[in-house]
Amino acid sequence: MTGESGIGEPSVRRLQNPYGDDKVHDACGLFGVLNTRGLRFTAHQAVKAISGMRERGNGLGAGFAVYGLYPDLGEDYALHVMFLGGEVSGEVEDIIHRRFTVNLAEEIPVDEDVEVWNPPILKRYFVQPKDSEAQPDEYVRESVMHINTMGRAYVFSSGKNMGVFKGVGYPEDLAEYFMLNRYEGYMWLCHTRFPTNTPGWWGGAHPFNILDWSVIHNGELSSYGANRRFLEMFGYRCTMRTDTEVMAYAFDLLMRRQGLAAEIAARVMAPPLWFEIENMPAREAQLHMALRQCYGGLLMNGPFTVIVARHGQMIGLADRLKLRPLSAAVKDDCVYMASEEAAIRSVCPNPDHVWRPRGGEPVAGVVKELELEVPA
Repeated sequence: MTGESGIGEPSVRRLQNPYGDDKVHDACGLFGVLNTRGLRFTAHQAVKAISGMRERGNGLGAGFAVYGLYPDLGEDYALHVMFLGGEVSGEVEDIIHRRFTVNLAEEIPVDEDVEVWNPPILKRYFVQPKDSEAQPDEYVRESVMHINTMGRAYVFSSGKNMGVFKGVGYPEDLAEYFMLNRYEGYMWLCHTRFPTNTPGWWGGAHPFNILDWSVIHNGELSSYGANRRFLEMFGYRCTMRTDTEVMAYAFDLLMRRQGLAAEIAARVMAPPLWFEIENMPAREAQLHMALRQCYGGLLMNGPFTVIVARHGQMIGLADRLKLRPLSAAVKDDCVYMASEEAAIRSVCPNPDHVWRPRGGEPVAGVVKELELEVPA
């Protein structure tokens, strides 16, 4: 049945987009789940929860990040590489073999009976840096940036004992394509995309990853140009044609390379407003003014919510005005974060505690030691 009084497609469209906007500004769906004891589990919860937010995506991008994925090869960097153009680039493979000792190279298993749009060739390499004098993480980061600027292939996952699987499609379709039911991990991030200002392509799907860091994002960064130029001063190259990429590199720069705590990194990206700083105690105000002066190029302007992961930790952060939704919950040994509380309750019907974090204030779940700011 359709029409003004019906429940068919026109009514659904009017419900999802009541003002007939050219684009849906608040879409994209996020979900993350972490077992704080580090116990591994299957993709079931992640796929079910993200599939329940289908209206937040449009089939132009989805993906998963899994931590604790490759325990038997946990000391190797796992490079997931997508080759565009229908063939494996010999030049790219030559770089990988010249810079790394490759302990295993294989195509990423996929179910070719699942229909997805224009899939690239996907391979993974488990490697160790050949240069024993170089700092290993920096060596890998520089190698990833070099390959990704060649335009023939993209390294879209480069951490240890973790991996990103992403592409063009709805999340449940890509879960079947990558046969995620074969994998286990202690932490899962997943994303369904609704591109607004950038194209939907395999490299532009979320999560975005560099080394240990993975980011899924809802929103858009009007500060992308300034953020990109700041990161380029530190050797990062943005090649994925979407704003979220700068988030992954910003967390890597601030927390891995410069050793900032998550709370300080959050204050850099989502700082308090100036009138709030003026009303702070003198020492606290001095800290925030110093952060604004040192890291002005990493202020993330615009509406956003991100869920960020590295081994042992999952962080949720919304912009300071909280223009994009974020809910969090705890049940026994599990921490959940999602765009919608309904997604959490679809896999955890009776959480011990559920809440919506305030804008600009990070919430973090940590393996072995649960550290959460839970409101009274």
